[in-house]
Parts: sequence; structure tokens; C-alpha cells
Amino acid sequence: MELFPLLLLVLAFVALVVLPARARKRQQNQTQSALAVGVPVTMAGGVYATVAGLDDPATIQVEIAPGVVVTYARQAVVQVRQPLVAGPVDPAVDPVADELPARDDRPGDGPSGKTL
Repeated sequence: MELFPLLLLVLAFVALVVLPARARKRQQNQTQSALAVGVPVTMAGGVYATVAGLDDPATIQVEIAPGVVVTYARQAVVQVRQPLVAGPVDPAVDPVADELPARDDRPGDGPSGKTL
């Protein structure tokens, strides 16, 4: 009977610490195995990029803008995103093409938008 509180404490430790850590490690391994050149990813810190190279097992080269390739640690990849399906854009349906630039007609505003 004196071991019951100790056993309960060990079970609580396993349930609250070990099992979630194991699940996070499994998710990280699945993310790492899904990496391939051309796959869009999200990096730690919120950087959206596309995988450009996987030469080193510890690092990954990602393209963050056209022609801009940077090197990150592989562990910085937090999510593998689905590739965007690019198709033809019809300007008659495109909501962005119909928007006009916002205009501020308050008195005292100059062309730069700053109050005079």
C-alpha cells in the first residue's frame, strides 16, 4: 500500500511527459521524411519557403524568394504544406482585379497619406 502513491506518480509522469514527447518526435520524423526538392514548407519563425536542396543530412536549402536560397537546420522545418495548384486566372472572376485602391479624403491628408 505504501508503493501506491509512488506508482501513481510514475504513471502520471509517463502520461504527461513521456507519451506527448514521443508523439512530437514521431510527428517530426514524419515531417522530415516528407521533405523533397520543390516541396513547399513552413520554417520556424513563420518563413514560407520551397525546398531547393537536401545535400547535407543536418541542413536544408530553401528558396524564400525567386533566386534567394538560404540554408536552415532541418529541425527548423515545422510543416510541409500542400503545393499550390496554379491555374489560369480569369480577370472577370478575379476579385482582386475589381478592387480599387483605397482613398482617404480626410482634410489635411497629402498625397503620401501623411497628415500635414
